[in-house]
Amino acid sequence: MPHSAGSNSAPTAANRFAWLQSALFWRTFFLLAFLIAASMAAWVVSFRMVERTPRAHQIAAQMISIVTITRTALTHSAPDSRRELLFDLASNEGIRIYPLERSDRVQPPPDSALLPEIESTVRTDLGADTRFAGTVNDVAGFWISFKIDDDEYWLMLDRERIERTSGIQWLGWGTITLLLSLLGAVFISRFINQPLARLSGAARAIAKGQTPDPLPEKGPAEIRETNRSFNQMVDDLNRVESDRAVVLAGISHDLRTPLARMQLEVEMAPLPDDARTGMQSDLGQMDAIIGQFLDYAKPADSASFGLLDLSALLHDAAREATRLPDASIKTNIEEGVSVSAHAVDLKRVINNLIENARRYGKTGESEVAEIELACRVEGNRAIMEISDHGPGVPESDMERLLRPFTRLDIARGQANGAGLGLAIVDRVVKRHGGVLKLANRAQGGLTVSISLAAHS
Repeated sequence: MPHSAGSNSAPTAANRFAWLQSALFWRTFFLLAFLIAASMAAWVVSFRMVERTPRAHQIAAQMISIVTITRTALTHSAPDSRRELLFDLASNEGIRIYPLERSDRVQPPPDSALLPEIESTVRTDLGADTRFAGTVNDVAGFWISFKIDDDEYWLMLDRERIERTSGIQWLGWGTITLLLSLLGAVFISRFINQPLARLSGAARAIAKGQTPDPLPEKGPAEIRETNRSFNQMVDDLNRVESDRAVVLAGISHDLRTPLARMQLEVEMAPLPDDARTGMQSDLGQMDAIIGQFLDYAKPADSASFGLLDLSALLHDAAREATRLPDASIKTNIEEGVSVSAHAVDLKRVINNLIENARRYGKTGESEVAEIELACRVEGNRAIMEISDHGPGVPESDMERLLRPFTRLDIARGQANGAGLGLAIVDRVVKRHGGVLKLANRAQGGLTVSISLAAHS
């Protein structure tokens, strides 16, 4: 029994990540994300290098100004009001003044790219003996020494006034920059790959025998020209298909008139019975082939679809098939399964598959083909299966069996036909928005499975 089905092989470890290499979207996405992130990082590094010296001079000038103003205020303030002045500086300005003692435990400030420039500028204005510290007596801050007359003091500033941006802030900005880079890469990648994705989807639809919607002829000149050429190709294919169907139907229809005359002449001619029977058989086979041509060339008409009881249709087909002397029918049909379909076309599909199973599904030397009809609902799909117990079909031959005018070598000497049986079935199933699958059975034989949209 000629059958066809695609086989799904399990993914191997080598191609699990093939999408990363083959998917243009992801390749574009990662490339753009890397370029944007690298550009942002280069800009940040360049900015920090360029603004290092001006920033160091700005911070040094601020420190010199604070020390000078504080020293002047303390020098010219009355002794009884200095305590209040120190309190105001600490609470309002974050400036604390402590006497400098020789016993102070002093640790240098942490290393910074700005620190050498700051220290050099401050010492130039405040004196070469100006000292800097990161902690004094275990109190962290930015410490600067200054003198009032012969007395030495520490002026402590909050470290945040010197280190305007911490490592955590840079990490946060870097994270935000990376996220913005990824979002930008997503939008740019989609913008670049969307026309190709549409074109790929339309090509897959044509490969499945469907007619895709016209691609938009807008955007860059290359995309417009590509989409325009593809739309023209689709129109040409549809026109060729329509012309082929018209020619095929016309030739088949015109051949039936001389065939009818030939049948009449055979009936009336004085021929031996064996010769008459042989000629009538030949003419019947030619008429059957012409009928296949007409069925294959018949155009789709979705307006004639209606709600159809698939379970009842299968039961009727099973009862009719039991009349065949060389067929044994078994059924496993779920009741109440309904689909939207053309009753005559779907009945022709079932009869073609049963006839196909009867011809090629016999086991060994048996003269009777065991055929099983099954129907069930899975989710929102109605599944119809017709199985036999024949020899099956090599996996390598399955795909081409759905092509028109294709027959296996084992079938060519057993029955007469044009090789359109399964092609007609596949064509009708696609008209109904269904999926046809064929596969060898584990216990022997072939199963033809048709999936249609179920109606509750």
